[in-house]
Order: sequence, then structure tokens, then C-alpha cells
Amino acid sequence: MTDTDFDTRKARAADWFRSLRDQIVAAFEALEDRHTAGPGSDLASGRFAVTPTVRDGGAGGGGLMSVLRGGRVFEKIGVNVSTVHGTLGDRAQRAMAARGVPGMADDPRFWASGISLVAHMRNPHCPAVHMNTRMFWTPHAWWFGGGADLNPALEYAEDTAHFHAQMAAACDGHGEGYYPRFKAWADEYFFVPHRGRARGVGGIFYDDLNTGDWEADFAFTRSVGAHFLPGFVPLVDRRRDTPWADEDREKQLVHRGLYAEYNLVYDRGTKFGLETGHDANAVLMSLPPIAKWH
Repeated sequence: MTDTDFDTRKARAADWFRSLRDQIVAAFEALEDRHTAGPGSDLASGRFAVTPTVRDGGAGGGGLMSVLRGGRVFEKIGVNVSTVHGTLGDRAQRAMAARGVPGMADDPRFWASGISLVAHMRNPHCPAVHMNTRMFWTPHAWWFGGGADLNPALEYAEDTAHFHAQMAAACDGHGEGYYPRFKAWADEYFFVPHRGRARGVGGIFYDDLNTGDWEADFAFTRSVGAHFLPGFVPLVDRRRDTPWADEDREKQLVHRGLYAEYNLVYDRGTKFGLETGHDANAVLMSLPPIAKWH
């Protein structure tokens, strides 16, 4: 495939991630509107603050960091989209080569685009959630990755079942055995070794996806993104007005500490973003606004 062909495909992928970002931001602002609207309500609806992000002073691309803080539904949520490029440093080259990416020593150029989302909820009965999808390109390889996982402080079996049903639906028709394979990968990837437990109730995770059919792999990645809102919004509508007590808030804050530990110590995307010079505020957007440790 020529560079021109891949330039077209890169543009299509970047456009999709941006359109998914727009859909999610609109849906979450609508959630805030539904919660605050009503007779006698004098509270403003939550809105995202949007900030451009840059890499290498803008020479390496950038994106948008959209963060909503202090909402009635979302205590903090970030929805980031970026398209970046440049040359991988020695450490990143070694990490890529260790994963089997060919040609790193010969030509360490890269291009990457994707969307990343983390939501920390106001009500402890509403689950926190993470979702991302991305495309990565080097002169000798390309692949897709991403997934979504649910992180409740107070678990409800029916919420877990609904979320996983949507993740299974995202996989249907895109590859034999995708859901059990990527569910197992999420269970392994989102495990916190030093705590001996998972950070949540799982979902799906995949990386280095290159079946040789770019269109098929891109279609699957779009399916993952498209099933996120149907998997999450009904849970928020179900739990957002559930009464909660101080002990529920305590459990939520301690669970957020676990989430912060995972993202700072183990998360592959956090490490890559910081090592390749992307906007640190955007990379660390996933951290909760308040957390506790015993």
C-alpha cells in the first residue's frame, strides 16, 4: 500500500475519532441537562471546557481536551481526542520492538490518532467508566487498539451484565471469538498486581489488531466506539438519583485511589503519552478529582 493510500486511511480514522468525541460530549451534556432540569431548578447545566492540546509545540500534532468538572452527574469527566506524529525516542522504540513492531531501528517515525475517555461520577452508585479507541502507524506496521471497562465502587450485577452485553454486541460479526478473547484480555490488563484485584468489573481490551484487512479492523474499532454510549448511559440514568450515604462516598473515594494507582503505575497509554511528549494535562486527565487511601 502506498503512503498516499495510508494518508487517506489515517484521515478517515482521525475524522471518526473526532466525530465520536462530538457524539459523546453531546450525550453527556444532555445527561447533565436531564438531571438539573425541573421546576424551581436554578442550577446551571454542566458543560465541557474545551482546550487545544499540542505535542512538541504543535509541530507534532495535537488535539482537544474536553473536561467537565463539578457537574451534577459527572464530578469529573474528560474526553480527549488527538492526532499526533513524530519520531519515537529510544525507550519507546525498544518498547515497540519488544511488542513485535518491525523496523523500529530503521525508521522510528510514528503517527497515532484516537479518543480517550474517563468519567468519575458524582453519585457513588453510578459506575466510573473508561473507553478508548485508537489507530497507530509506523512505516513498517499499523494497528488498532482500544476497549472499554466499567469501574463501579458499588457493584450491581445487572449493570455489569448490561455493559458486557453491549461489549459483546460490539464484537458480534467482526471476528470469531472476539468477545471472549478481548474480555479475557481486559481482565488481565486491568488487574492491579500490588493489590491483587481488578480495578473494576471489566469489559473488553485489544491492542496490536492487524488482521491484514484494514477496513475490517477499522469497522470493528468503530463498532466498539458506537456501543459505548448504549452500554453506559442507561446505567447512569438508572443510578444517578439513587440516595447515598457517607459510607457510600467513602467507598467511592477509596476505589478512586485504586484507579489512580493503576493509571499511574501500569497503564500503557499514560506511559506512552508522557514518554512521547504529549500534553501532560491531557495524558493525566484520567485521574480522579478527589481520592482516598487508607
